[in-house]
Amino acid sequence: MDVLVERCAGVDIGKDEVVASVRTPGVGRARRKETKTFLSFTAHLEAMADWFTAEGVTEVVMEATGSYWKPVWYVLEERGFELKLVNARHVKILPGRKTDVADAEWLAELLEHGLLRGSFVPPPAIRELRDVTRYRKRLIQEHTAECQRIHKTLEDAGIKLDSVASDVLGFRGGRCWPPSSPGNATPRCWPSWPRVGCARRSPSCARRCGAGSATTTPC
Repeated sequence: MDVLVERCAGVDIGKDEVVASVRTPGVGRARRKETKTFLSFTAHLEAMADWFTAEGVTEVVMEATGSYWKPVWYVLEERGFELKLVNARHVKILPGRKTDVADAEWLAELLEHGLLRGSFVPPPAIRELRDVTRYRKRLIQEHTAECQRIHKTLEDAGIKLDSVASDVLGFRGGRCWPPSSPGNATPRCWPSWPRVGCARRSPSCARRCGAGSATTTPC
């Protein structure tokens, strides 16, 4: 089989260790391979990148294993290597799949023959923006879930606070929480609401309860 990438490397990534295999031209038409194991700390990844540079490696391939591939990718990306991130499922269906240290050698061999297709990895600016937007989305989802839990708890207790306040957790709804709650040192329209007197304190209660009355005890 033709060799398309003369100097390449395959990296098998684990949580604590990274196994790298380099394939370079040997004597005649033979291929030389060398495999080393590095720890997953940044200093050891830098040493691996130095080794790749010394061997003249131009392309590096690695599997997408959880989030463990990201530190390796970032270190090699700064060194200017052409990187490929492959789907582990695609590699496993190919014949000759091995395990442990031989995984890196198998990846390097597939890469030199052009049998791997890399996944799309956005540039650093897009990755940072995507992380921020995903974190914001997760915060919004958590906030919504907590609001729904509070609504459910009030409903289970027979407290129809959302019937007199458009926003239970907003400014107007918060003024109807019990005086024993943190931050509520003065009496509010709890627990005897709805009362006509609460119109003086909450416009939303005014719409529900109507105009004030002298016979009604104020909030």
